[in-house]
Amino acid sequence: MRVDGSAEDLLRTYEAMPQAELLGEARALGRDGHRAVISYSRKVFVPLTRLCRDSCGYCTFAKTPRQVEAAYLSPNEVLAIVRAGQAAGCHEALLTLGDKPELRYAAAREFLAAQGVGSTVEYVEKICRLIIEETGLLPHVNAGVMSEEETARLRKVSVSQGIMLETVSERLCERGEAHFGSPDKLPTVRLAAIEAAGRLRVPFTSGILIGIGETRLERVQSLLALCALHERYGHLQEIIVQNFRAKAETRFAGHDEPGLDDLLWTAAVARLVFGPAMNIQVPPNLSYANYPRLLEAGINDWGGISPVTADHVNPEAPWPDIARLKQATESAGLVLQPRLAVYPSYVRNAAQWIDLSLLPKVLKVVDGEGCARDDGWMPGGLVPIPPQRKGARSDVSLERLVVRAAAGTRLGKQDVTALFAARGGDVDMICEAADALRARTSGETVRYVVNRNINYTNVCSYTCKFCAFSKGKTHDHLRGRPYDLSLEEVARRAREAWDRGATEVCMQGGINPHYTGRTYLDLLRAVKDEVPDMHVHAFSPLEVSQGAATLGLPVEHFLAMLRDAGLGSLPGTAAEILDDKVRRVICADKLTTQIWLDIVRAAHSVGLCTTATIMFGHVEGYDSWAAHLLRIRDLQAETGGFTEFVPLPFIHMEAPMSLRGQARSGPTWREVRLMHAVARLVLHPLITNIQASWVKLGEDGVASLLRSGVNDLGGTLMNESISRAAGTQHGQELAPAAMEALIARTGRIAEQRSTLYRSVSDERRDASFAAPELQDLVMTPFVPKQMAIAR
Repeated sequence: MRVDGSAEDLLRTYEAMPQAELLGEARALGRDGHRAVISYSRKVFVPLTRLCRDSCGYCTFAKTPRQVEAAYLSPNEVLAIVRAGQAAGCHEALLTLGDKPELRYAAAREFLAAQGVGSTVEYVEKICRLIIEETGLLPHVNAGVMSEEETARLRKVSVSQGIMLETVSERLCERGEAHFGSPDKLPTVRLAAIEAAGRLRVPFTSGILIGIGETRLERVQSLLALCALHERYGHLQEIIVQNFRAKAETRFAGHDEPGLDDLLWTAAVARLVFGPAMNIQVPPNLSYANYPRLLEAGINDWGGISPVTADHVNPEAPWPDIARLKQATESAGLVLQPRLAVYPSYVRNAAQWIDLSLLPKVLKVVDGEGCARDDGWMPGGLVPIPPQRKGARSDVSLERLVVRAAAGTRLGKQDVTALFAARGGDVDMICEAADALRARTSGETVRYVVNRNINYTNVCSYTCKFCAFSKGKTHDHLRGRPYDLSLEEVARRAREAWDRGATEVCMQGGINPHYTGRTYLDLLRAVKDEVPDMHVHAFSPLEVSQGAATLGLPVEHFLAMLRDAGLGSLPGTAAEILDDKVRRVICADKLTTQIWLDIVRAAHSVGLCTTATIMFGHVEGYDSWAAHLLRIRDLQAETGGFTEFVPLPFIHMEAPMSLRGQARSGPTWREVRLMHAVARLVLHPLITNIQASWVKLGEDGVASLLRSGVNDLGGTLMNESISRAAGTQHGQELAPAAMEALIARTGRIAEQRSTLYRSVSDERRDASFAAPELQDLVMTPFVPKQMAIAR
């Protein structure tokens, strides 16, 4: 973002442009920076105090002590307001107050003393902590001009702050003008406060107020002053262009208001000055019924909208109803998206912009783009999946990407990222296209495998932050005690699985430091000796790496040994996200992306097929999803060894990094739909099987995804333990009868398959439907010394 030319030059340029051309250029810039998304924040407005030492000529918010019941809202009054907002689904608590009332009014000083604080800012700090602790709403603070030390204090208890510059015109501070008698409206004072926020890396809101006596040149000068600060610090998360509205009983009651065309012109100029990336907001309530026209000027945000409180600064102008706001936005070919008080780009870079103590509250309520989660659903829980309502289409460029992908073209990373960022009706379009491609590629058959999970040990020397299954130094006592199955128990479980109709056992475990490559060979032989015809799908690339290293063998050599001992295929787990910047956060001591790919490549080279997985919805973003899919696609183009792609939504409930407030609450339902659909499109035609996990998404979830490109429901499992350890509530077995009933409800055809997607015999199918009850598990306790001798 760099603006060339003086304010005078820019003004001449903008005023010489026909209004339609100016608005058109601004619209194009806005769409370039924000696609077709118009955001807003669902908030409560908390007028903490109406007292103010300033006397602006247009303001009705500020009152004297005689005009209010109390100098400040009490903590209980604040909580009542905020809890009403919480019940209405709000995420933001907007605290607005007058400037430094204690410097003018004894009533303010007395109230603050009774609260045990020495200043208004200290009271704001106290109230913000109360809001966070009691409700979880995130404060945004408009506390007027503050010192750098005061701004720093409030940074610890608010996710964003703001102060309107209004204007750089010192002329308006003279007698008879709008800011006469208002020391806190001096432009130099306000610019210094905004700059201090930049030094402190506070996500900050500012903007200009038009129609209070300033000239158009002064508007441009004000925008350029803000632009210069943002260029230096990058902290201005939004620029508001607010139009003056005349109010009775003020000095400016008879002052002319700016017209709609003037407002549109100024908003468009703000977009042109700041460029495509900036969030440009014009409050919709101040334009009354004409507010949909504001979209013509290239804005991308409606600001804070409250379903429960008035705009106390402009009480004569009610907020538009959110449903009508959505309708107006969609009528303009755009999509309405809720956000937090802190904008998505600052959420995505939270380590720089958000105080560490607030981060858990933020992560709990955002999606992978940093926007507000728009439903209460989370993977692994029992909340029903959100109803699918047809939204309006808004981004025609996405359809072009879908057409290219469906034709087998490899998309670029930015293209795939754009598909994941789809919202509204564009999500439906992508899912429908993926399902049409599924029908052409895989037909109407939905396959599943009758299998059993055998997790032979939960002892692990790795410190993956997402894992609630493993027992190691960092989380020994999460959900059960350390165990290490005897080979006899492994064999018994394999035999029992065969007797219940299984064709596969899937074996994985923690990276037990007492294991060697010989241990994995022994586990494999325990199954094959007991049930020679059982397909063994076992050992993640991480386990293969450990086994090869302990024997001093090249990975490819060890894989060949496993193959010759009866290994049938490998699960493509331990992939998590194939993006090292994410891996350094969630599994720093695990395989790098390249090593994971190299091990899987080696498996394919010795004739062992693998699955491919992704674990999504924790700390990563859509660009990481895109990189992951493309790396899988490229390896498949090289080797052809992947049998299926399996998206694994992050189950957050018991995951260590979630318990520490370091991760999101799993993906949203929109993101789950998109992951499966985009995978179908991006991996076409190289991987034709897209699987959905019933243990993470539930029966209704996977049934819905059968209309989003999915053609496979994985295994019946018999004993699922890893997702259950993380907190999923969807059970540990989905028997064949239940699996086929689920598939039949969607109008599709169920078919049992083998691990490698071949048909199973009638004998196996009959056995699976006549399965006896499972016997109790024997969980052999982990004894390190004995294990070291035995293995």
